[in-house]
Order: sequence, then structure tokens, then C-alpha cells
Amino acid sequence: MSDIDSPKGASVVIIGAGATGLSTGWWLARSGVDVLVIDQGLVGWGASGRNGGGCSHHFSPLFVEEQRLWPQMDALLGYPTEFQPKRIRIAFDERQLELYGRAVRNAAHQGFGSTLLDAKQLREMVPLVGEEAVGGYFYDFGGHANPHRTVQAYAWAMQDHGGRVLQETRVAGFRRAGGRIIAVLTDRGEIGCDQVVLAAGPATQRLAAMVDVSVPMVPARAEMLVTEPLPLMPLGGVDGNGLYGRQTLRGNLAYGGGPHEWIDEDAVAGTPASTPLMCNIAGRLARLFPHAAHAKIIRSWAGVIENTPDGRPVIDRPETPGNMIVASLSSIGFGLSPATGHAIAEMITQGHCRFADLSSFSLSRFRGLEPDWASLQGWREPVSV
Repeated sequence: MSDIDSPKGASVVIIGAGATGLSTGWWLARSGVDVLVIDQGLVGWGASGRNGGGCSHHFSPLFVEEQRLWPQMDALLGYPTEFQPKRIRIAFDERQLELYGRAVRNAAHQGFGSTLLDAKQLREMVPLVGEEAVGGYFYDFGGHANPHRTVQAYAWAMQDHGGRVLQETRVAGFRRAGGRIIAVLTDRGEIGCDQVVLAAGPATQRLAAMVDVSVPMVPARAEMLVTEPLPLMPLGGVDGNGLYGRQTLRGNLAYGGGPHEWIDEDAVAGTPASTPLMCNIAGRLARLFPHAAHAKIIRSWAGVIENTPDGRPVIDRPETPGNMIVASLSSIGFGLSPATGHAIAEMITQGHCRFADLSSFSLSRFRGLEPDWASLQGWREPVSV
């Protein structure tokens, strides 16, 4: 990934080279828009390159577009994402089966099918599962992709269309005039712009505050582990026991999943790559796949994700500054990224998203939020007065 030296400006400056920012940049560049993506780190170095790779967000208004686009992404981008369709979700008791049924009914309402699996069918489709599983669902939708390959594919494809990427560049502020942002101030100099997309993950709150926009969120560390390669299962996308992830094309199991480890904003940049939560994840993975319990863990990592009070994304254009779009995907940015980038690009080029109603992603839903909302939800220790 080659950087430009000292850009003077761009029509659209995107802050954040994660999946959301890069997808938006690609959609804009392929439409002929002069776009520059900047990041304080490297392309995909945050949670966008450090997640389970799931592409199955049935509860989002962007779900239908997400499902339409993912099977096409390798061809559209011209680079591999390793997308694999369909998923299985494993249940250990009847209560879990009923709980998962809500997702099935929601997806069916949008035209996507699924199949209830009994224990025998489940073991045939997922050879690593054990006797404890009572059944599950085969989702004829969703899937998974390789996060590392995908974010790089977005960046390369954007550059192929004339878009630019500037890595290791820290945003220090904004220059405003007439209720608009006219330049992004960085440690490499001032970058003029017509519009700004703020998709900086956990840094979004801090940067938005610089232009008097409140974006409530709390950062958390999300852990993943990877095992040595194992024989390939018929389907690589399998969830259960509170875990999400995939089997890679090489056979590795790459999995993670809560509980969240809430961290301070000041600790985001220096958060360690692994923590004691690894033992918890490993134990639950062994229960999910007892026939893989012998597998060695060969690496682990952490990505920092931002969480809004209701766990839902923010995609909104504040009234002031009127030329900035705030995009915070609240920990589900990777899977939705093909559709999210398309939606934000249409907000810029068409004035609004034409294929989905994004009103539920508005910042206005937080207007009555209590000042100590994070403490009330147990995400932070109460502040002493």
C-alpha cells in the first residue's frame, strides 16, 4: 500500500481506513468522485481486520443489500475476499433453538430461507460438533469472508479507480467556515475538502466532538483466536455457544465472542493483543467443537470496537456541520460494509440512500440520553462527584 506524500485536498475526505471507510471510498471512486481516505494507523489495522468475518446481519435495514452484494464482491473489486455463502448456528438446548428462531423469522420476512436441523443432520454437516448439541439452523443466507483480504481488496480497488489512501496520519482538528468543514487538519498538514465522512471507529466520538457533534459510545476490546489447520468441514461458517467466526480455507478455526472488556478511550491506541479472556474463548470453542479440542492455538489478537448505547449503528449527517457524515457501525461494520459504503456514497452523490431507510441510524435517537448512560448500563464505573 503506497501512500501519497502531501495531499492538498480532495472532494471527499474519509477519516478511517476500516471496512466502512474503505468501502465508501471505493463506491465513490468508482463513480468518479475525487476521494481521499486517511487513517492514524494502517489499512484495516483496527477491528475491521480483526473479527470473525461474518456477513449475516438480518436485523439491519441494510441486510437485503448486504446479501445482494457479498456474492459479487470478488468480481466487483477485482481482488479476493474469500467470501463463502451460508451459515449454521448450533443450539445446546431447546431454549436456544427458540431464541435462534427469531432470526429465522426475521430473515424469512425479508425473503430469506432457513432449515431446522436435528442432531443427526447437524453432526453430518458439522463433523467437529459433539453429542451435546441438540440441533440448529442452516441459514440459506449470510456467509463469511476473510477480513484481512477484504479490507486490502477495498483499498486496492479504490486506488484502481483513482482514490487515494494516506496512512499513519493523525487528525488534529478541522477548519470550518459558514457551518461547513473546509479542511481537515492533520500532522501532515491541512487537507482541503468539500465533504467529510467520519468513520474512525472508537476515535469517532473524539473527532466528532471537535465540531460540536455528540456521538455516544464506549470502546471495548474484542478478542479472537486462531487454531492450527484442521480438516475442512462441508461449511466453514458455524456459530454457537456465544461465539462467532469461521473455518478458513486453510482449515484454521478463527473465533471470538464476548463478554466485552470495556476500556478507557485513552487506552485504545495501546491495547494489548491478547488477554486472559482467551482461556474463556478457548473453553467455549472446545465445547462448540469437541472433536477439535486437541487443536493448538497458534495466534490471537484484539481489535477495539465502538459500542453505541443501543448497540445499533449511526449513519447520519448532522445539521451542523452540514457537509459531514458520521458513520459508526457499533461492532458490525465488516459484514455490512458492502452495503454501508454504498449507502454513504449515495448520501454524498444523491443526497440520500435510495435503497434503504436509514432513519433508525439517526443520532437524534440519543437526544434524551442520560449523561451517565454508560454507568447505568454497567459499561463503566460510576464517576465520583
